[in-house]
This record gives sequence, C-alpha cells and structure tokens, in this order.
Amino acid sequence: MPHPYVLGIDLGGTNLVAGAVRADGRKVVGLRSEPTRAERGAEKVVRRIVAMAKAVRSQLRRELPGAELLGVGVGAPGPLDTARGVVLLTPNLGWVDMPLRELVAEGTGLPAELDNDANCAVLGEWWQGAARGARHAIGLTIGTGIGGGLILDGRLYHGASDVAGEIGHTTIDTEGRRCKCGNYGCLEAYASGPAIALRAVEALGAGGPSLLPSYVGGDLGRITAQTVYQAAHDGDELALEVVRETAKFLGAGVGNLINVFNPEVVVICGGVTLAGERLFLPLEREVARRAFRPAVQACRIVPGELTGSAGVYGAARVFLDRRGG
Repeated sequence: MPHPYVLGIDLGGTNLVAGAVRADGRKVVGLRSEPTRAERGAEKVVRRIVAMAKAVRSQLRRELPGAELLGVGVGAPGPLDTARGVVLLTPNLGWVDMPLRELVAEGTGLPAELDNDANCAVLGEWWQGAARGARHAIGLTIGTGIGGGLILDGRLYHGASDVAGEIGHTTIDTEGRRCKCGNYGCLEAYASGPAIALRAVEALGAGGPSLLPSYVGGDLGRITAQTVYQAAHDGDELALEVVRETAKFLGAGVGNLINVFNPEVVVICGGVTLAGERLFLPLEREVARRAFRPAVQACRIVPGELTGSAGVYGAARVFLDRRGG
C-alpha cells in the first residue's frame, strides 16, 4: 500500500509552486512552478492554484496508482486568519479578506488548511531541511518581500492573532525608506529582492562605476537581485558593496531576533542565498557585533537547503499537524 500524500501549495508574490509531499516528508512528487501573475487579479490566481493542484494530483496517480491524497496545505502571504482560512491582507498581491482555504477546498474537492507562506518555508526547513533537529529555530524568507517564521520548542509559533514572524516589517531605521506596508524603515524596504535591485540602480544613478548595465543590455529596469548577485560573484565592486550593505541590514534584523529568541539555528531562505559567502560572512560579523555573545555562540546562521520547495514541504506539514496526519 503506497504511503499517503498531501498537496503542498506555496503562493508567493513572484511564483506559485506546488507538489505532493509524502506524509513522512521523505519524497515529493510532481513539483512544479509558475509565475504568480498577481496583476491579472485574485480570481485568476486562485484558478491557476486549483489547476496546478489538479495537475500534481494527476501526476501522483500516474506515478503511484492507489496513493491516498489526504488534503491540501496552502502557504500564502499574510497577515492571515488561519482559524477561518482567510487572507486578511497581502501588500505584494493586493488581496484583502480573501477566503483562500475555502476556495481551494471547493476547487480541488479536498480538505484544505492555510498558513503564512514564510511560516511554511521555515517549517519545511525545520522538518526536512537546514534546521532539522533544532528545538528553537528562526527563518527568514527573502524574495519579493521578507517573511519569517518562528519554531519555538518544536512548534510553529503564531502569536495572539497569527501575526508572529513578520520579520520583514520590523523597523531598522525609524525614519527610513517607505515600505509597501505603509510603515517606514522596515527591513523589507532594504533587503528584499526588489529593494536590493533598487539600491543598485540608485548607486548607478549616483555615478558609481560598474559593469551591471552590461548584464541587462543597458536597461536598468531589468536589474534584479539575481543580477546583483551575479555581478558580485564576478567581482564587480558596486555590486559587492550592495551585497555588503544588504548583509549589514540583515545583520541588524537577525541580531535583534537572536537576542530576543536565543535560537539554535537561523535559516535564510530565498534567492539571496545565491550571494553565498559574500553575504553570509559579513552577515555573521554584523550579528556578532550586535547580539550577545552567548546567544551568538549557540546559534548557526545557514542558508536553506530546500531551494524552491521549502514552502511546499511546510504547507503539507501544516495540513498534517492540523488534521492529525
């Protein structure tokens, strides 16, 4: 008899990722990714989530005839009301009061559960990735925005109203850049993917010499965080400086978290990990400068291991935890 599976759906500002995760976490089937295309409207995004879920289910049936599919776990940008399965607000998608759990359950014909997408990514890394075995772990997901998740005493921590872990919206500069959430000086406004690209373009506008424009045919609007990482890897000094600044911003945020929560592991997930040691070494130095030494000594800062699939694993685990699978 085949092992049971759970569909995991990771809804991000940039990409939709789906796959069927075995209930023991040891295998994923049918993993696929598509652009989210949020600008086309919430209804079309939900239809594509359902279509992807059905495609994964079909592949699972082909590869493992008779495999039981228990349900669907969905990770979505927050804030959320997980009890009602509602997306309350998503600055990067423009959704308000979206009953996503109900819509996915209706569209797939399967029971569904909903949690924050960053929570899911961190839970996935804790279950099957870089934070395996830790009792206390914190994760940051760096992409279109910056999310986070807290594993305390081996359990995902939601707080009093499901808002725990919104690390990207902690303030690192009280009079700093305006964030999409409406606040000023949020970590996300400095170290998310789009913010990294924006700071590079600003540096170019200030006259900094760089080969970055040659990577995008002279069209500065096409510069992304990945472009910056590639140029930094190739030794471009302006790109290296942007990466070093990013490490300082992240170091301030991570140092605060380490002082507050004293975790064993901090996992950094997302495309920013492509910067490699050029990011992680100055990040570790900045954390050591800002956080208490015993807390720093007890903590590893590591890149995520489940590149592209952490949120899928975590969403499936959310379903299992809530439904007793």
